[in-house]
Amino acid sequence: MAQPAKAQERVNDFVIKLANVNGTGSASANTLLMKSIFRMGIPVMGKNYFPSNIQGLPTWYEIRVTKDGYVARSGRVDLMVAMNAETYAKDVREVSAGGYLIYDSTWPRSTVLSREDITILGVPLARICNENFVGVRNRILMKNIMYAGVLAALLEIDLDVIRQLLGESFGKKQALVDANMKAVQLGYDHAKEHLPCPLPLRVERMDKTRGHIMIDGNTAAALGCVYAGATVGPWYPITPSTSLMDAFKSFCQKLRVDPETGRNNFAVIQAEDELSAIGMVLGANWNGARAFTATSGPGISLMNEFIGLAYYAEVPAVLFDVQRVGPSTGMPTRTQQCDLLTCAYASHGDTKHVMLFPSNPEECFYMAVQAFDLAERLQTPVFVLSDLDIGMNDWMCPELKWDDGYRPDRGKVLSKEEIEALPKFHRYLDKDDDAIPYRTLPGVSAKGAYFTRGSGHNQYGGYTEDAKEYQVVLDRLARKFRRARTLVPAPVIEATGTSDIGLVAIGSSRGAVNEARDILAKRGISIDYMRIKAFPFTKEVEGFLASHDKIFVIEQNRDAQLRSLLTLETDVPKSKLYSILHYNGLPMTSEGIVAAVLAELGDAARKAALA
Repeated sequence: MAQPAKAQERVNDFVIKLANVNGTGSASANTLLMKSIFRMGIPVMGKNYFPSNIQGLPTWYEIRVTKDGYVARSGRVDLMVAMNAETYAKDVREVSAGGYLIYDSTWPRSTVLSREDITILGVPLARICNENFVGVRNRILMKNIMYAGVLAALLEIDLDVIRQLLGESFGKKQALVDANMKAVQLGYDHAKEHLPCPLPLRVERMDKTRGHIMIDGNTAAALGCVYAGATVGPWYPITPSTSLMDAFKSFCQKLRVDPETGRNNFAVIQAEDELSAIGMVLGANWNGARAFTATSGPGISLMNEFIGLAYYAEVPAVLFDVQRVGPSTGMPTRTQQCDLLTCAYASHGDTKHVMLFPSNPEECFYMAVQAFDLAERLQTPVFVLSDLDIGMNDWMCPELKWDDGYRPDRGKVLSKEEIEALPKFHRYLDKDDDAIPYRTLPGVSAKGAYFTRGSGHNQYGGYTEDAKEYQVVLDRLARKFRRARTLVPAPVIEATGTSDIGLVAIGSSRGAVNEARDILAKRGISIDYMRIKAFPFTKEVEGFLASHDKIFVIEQNRDAQLRSLLTLETDVPKSKLYSILHYNGLPMTSEGIVAAVLAELGDAARKAALA
């Protein structure tokens, strides 16, 4: 029996990383492990790092077991399951001192699998599979499920929970349930007989997941679109947003089919490209539907001209930008927050657009609804800026709640009776002095019909190249954007009232920031925090910036786009802002934030923090 290196006992506080080959079915085994731990009442986080090809390249899955409920990467690996010989050297380097590495010992151990400060455990997974299962593909799949059984024994994961999850996954296909459970049991029994069980790293039941679910951001956003009343979804496939439209279609097939006629009350259209997709979105919204598209940075680049048309013609639209690494094609399966400036000022000329920044799947659900209401209230495109980390990874979130009293905010849409009562309808006239004109929908009344162009038009909707008439419309659009400041979600601010140091972040950076603040607080450094939820920036954002002398702006891009947006769109002096940037494509950790803050605060603060 292999003897483990001396390790400190860590219950419900460690990281497992699973190295495999893309296309071998490892995702099912990895998700099974994570959800089993979650079902035992233990907070857990899962991150999938996969290549942009379909099959054959390395893939990794990281599970953080975290009794404190942290959702960011920890920056360490306590237990590595190395199933890909091509990445052995990389995988063995990543294991933290005192940690463990498990490999398939069917074949002679590779010379690269050697480190004196970690424990290496071999399990003959392939041999056991060959002896118990038939078929090459079946053996590959069962080998992955088998390591789930090995880990169940080593970490004391409840086999009954695993059995229940398999039953839920395969439903009435009992043969699949039995085959998978057989593989789990084979791995479990081998580990119990030949390995030191349990390891000092192990799980114990808790009660910290009650009232929570595991869900990814794309699924949550799609569900939010359905609840918001969206019925039209034109799109063009692009990683990492494709699963959002897949989920929307799936939900619509369950919830948007007439029970009497069997006819669909929705349209999901795969367009020939992103230009066609956004054009269809504008046409559907102009006709009165709630329509949206989901894409990523390259798609936004292609949609720019139509986005400008929507801004200028004042057509509602919702766009989900599930951000990925750029520029160009970049790394399609890695995460960043690199489209802020692109979306804020999308299209040529003077344009400014509303943006929402969800920080997790829960907010993807709620902000989807807010986006449609804002788009129609303001008659303008609204961007929901998620990212790959939120969109494609499973997060532990509170159960989603819904108010059955919700009614969509359609904004200033005139009814037939209201149109008929008007002496004359003028599409872009600011009758209420709130910068938002009234609109009509096609087919309601001939009196409400109008013809306008993407080129210059005046406040009456007529074509113009008159300088004054053109400027009246552009100035009103600017006032409308300023009005949006009072309608978008306010930031989340956590302040003591005694600190003159602040942290500012958006989106998925939230998890790393929360953990970094806890670490700094334990070291005696109290820092206030503002998580911005929307653009344009509200008065609360201005107030936070004004009330702090030193402000760290944390973001996941190279060029400090959030910092740039703050300096462009608020009165904050540039000298107050200090960038903490993370842009290697992996979700950020708290380590980089803590190190950057201590470095900037100087020797005195560092010494106090280290004391």
